[in-house]
Amino acid sequence: MSVLPRGSTVRRDAGIYGYERALRRHGIEPIAGVDEAGRGACAGPLVAGACILPAGKAGIVPGLADSKLLTEKARERCYDQVVRRAVAWSVVVVPHDECDRLGMHVANVEALRRAVALLDVPPAYVLTDGFPVDGLGVPGLAVWKGDRVAACIAAASVLAKVTRDRIMREMDADWPAYDFKTHKGYITETHTAALLEHGPSPVHRMRFVNVRRAAGLEPAVGVHNEVAAPVEVLEDMS
Repeated sequence: MSVLPRGSTVRRDAGIYGYERALRRHGIEPIAGVDEAGRGACAGPLVAGACILPAGKAGIVPGLADSKLLTEKARERCYDQVVRRAVAWSVVVVPHDECDRLGMHVANVEALRRAVALLDVPPAYVLTDGFPVDGLGVPGLAVWKGDRVAACIAAASVLAKVTRDRIMREMDADWPAYDFKTHKGYITETHTAALLEHGPSPVHRMRFVNVRRAAGLEPAVGVHNEVAAPVEVLEDMS
């Protein structure tokens, strides 16, 4: 991964489009953003999105922000605008069993690579959220809290989040006991209670310690601790 071109600066008050503007001033275009949704969930797929927004007013998406900061209705509106305005966009869905097979970090990086590779317009530069992603084939920059400060990453975040939420609502129809439509597979008190009562569903990720406990594959802990503790991921699963 590289850094911004020499002489480029992004002022703190530059707004969510500052990174793209700084790169375009140096003749770098198209610029893609890439992000994922669902890495921390213990059920359902991991979804990655990639997006190239056009320069100028055409690339300004009304209300665009980090998908996690938007309401469901606002995300849906942004999704429609991103799809309508984007030069190119893509979404990759990694099923829960592939997440188990690869491990979450490997699955995450692979999903981000696939999303960039699927763009109809090859980018000249890629902005990623938080950490560098090797193997993209072009220069790029990891941006801290990128989904809050870089428009193309925020757009990718919206694509990924909305797509995954729709999938989880469909899964809720198949497994209503888990209330996937509400918590989308993230560990909440409601989700924990359903896991303890019913055990894992076919779409739970068996690398997660709380899921394995619910399946009787790990030593049980008290209900209070199970709810309060962060969900862990097993990197080596026999």
